[in-house]
Amino acid sequence: MLHFLAKRLPSVALMLVVTAVIAFLLPRLGGGDPAQVVAGSDATAEQVQAIREQMGLDRPLPVQFAEWVGQVATGDLGTSLISNRPVAQLIGARLGSTLELAVTATALMIVMGLGLGILAGITRKGAPRALLDGAISVLLATPPHVTGLILILIFGITWRLMPITGEVSVFDDPVRGFSYLIMPAFALALPQAAMIARLVDARMAQVRQEEFVDLAVAKGVPPRRILLSHVLRNSLGTAVIATGIRIGEILAGAVVIEAIFARQGLGMLAVTSISSRDYEVVQIIVLFAVVIAVLVHFASEILLAALDPRIRLDG
Repeated sequence: MLHFLAKRLPSVALMLVVTAVIAFLLPRLGGGDPAQVVAGSDATAEQVQAIREQMGLDRPLPVQFAEWVGQVATGDLGTSLISNRPVAQLIGARLGSTLELAVTATALMIVMGLGLGILAGITRKGAPRALLDGAISVLLATPPHVTGLILILIFGITWRLMPITGEVSVFDDPVRGFSYLIMPAFALALPQAAMIARLVDARMAQVRQEEFVDLAVAKGVPPRRILLSHVLRNSLGTAVIATGIRIGEILAGAVVIEAIFARQGLGMLAVTSISSRDYEVVQIIVLFAVVIAVLVHFASEILLAALDPRIRLDG
């Protein structure tokens, strides 16, 4: 395992550096001048230039980047250009809402993805197989925001079973909290679950063609044991890696879903910060989201290596 980690850590470190560069440059490439935002539309050119010098924006970009990384590394995430509040405070106030949504959506994605994938893997023909293929294809083709609107129309407007907008923390009131959380979580999870299901189904079909499965059949091993100990066990690695990748998709999709369901999480904060050109907040949110996605993917690779000795040996 140590050899595997030694081989993978440099690439993860490189990804984190690239992420920091992108997060730093992205607001600046979007146009506009942070000094102008701070100074206001009525400020003179001299006032804007003075603010630029005060904020260090007149220095070379590499110098600005090094200073920004140093501040972030020490926990100083900067100050909002619009509200003049610490960025850490703004993110901390919204982080709980997004974590509730992301964790619930991830749990639903894993349960539904594995369930559908295994069911499709053991159902190889007939009408049930065609029905499963059709359902998975529809879920794959439907983006989260469309799924969210459909859920609102059915369960929020037609049947009035769930609240449409707003939120209540599950830690304050678990029952009401989940009633506000379940529709946006399903909207985020369904397309990602369909992707995992498709990968697990395809991998199970591939494993069935392996020689060790033919050998088990020739030795008279019971079909249930072949399915569980040979086919399914050797198919789960695909689901582990896919889950790590899909969590990044869930974080990205949360931006739109939070807007649709009026949840006051990091997604809504990102939307309002982009529209108001609050660069300090935007770059920290981008950095936070991508770093989480990279670390989760790395954790999934470690889990896969722990499950499959061949991965550890190959590094």
